[in-house]
Amino acid sequence: MSLTPSNMLPLGSEAPDFELQDVVSDRTLSRDDLKGEKGTLVMFICNHCPYVIHVHEQLVKLPEEYRNNGISTVAISSNDISNYPQDSPEKMKELAKEKNFSFPYLYDESQEIAKAYEAACTPDFYLFDEDLKLVYRGQLDGSRPGNNEPVTGKDLRDAIDNLLSGNSISEDQRPSMGCSIKWKAN
Repeated sequence: MSLTPSNMLPLGSEAPDFELQDVVSDRTLSRDDLKGEKGTLVMFICNHCPYVIHVHEQLVKLPEEYRNNGISTVAISSNDISNYPQDSPEKMKELAKEKNFSFPYLYDESQEIAKAYEAACTPDFYLFDEDLKLVYRGQLDGSRPGNNEPVTGKDLRDAIDNLLSGNSISEDQRPSMGCSIKWKAN
């Protein structure tokens, strides 16, 4: 497992549009369907990555805490399931139900959406404002498996809190780190 950092999509970028299947509801959902009144959090995750597993509790808790404040959350998995069958839509649905995801968990079979967002790793986080302009991209917090730092979601929470209060969000943002997205062979 190689540690891969975020690509750090430029701040101010517009959220790329998408239409992807939600593995739980079996509905096709678009970016605009999922847009939050005050902001939209897009998370690239997968089932098997130890860096994602390490932060599962916050991945469930954080969207719940901010949903009533106008922040919508969506998770997307883009891994190649022929080589990583544990990330298949069926397994994604099992995980979403087991962990009680309160947000759609979308499957990006073509990997075009991960490429459009310049996603590089799991987990990778993108926070967009009410106009779908990127205001934060980077880490949940400084915790990683084995570094003994608590998983708090501090970096992402600070960005969301500043967005909601109308304060500026620091451009000094640290990349997320995790397993690389498992790209299909060409």
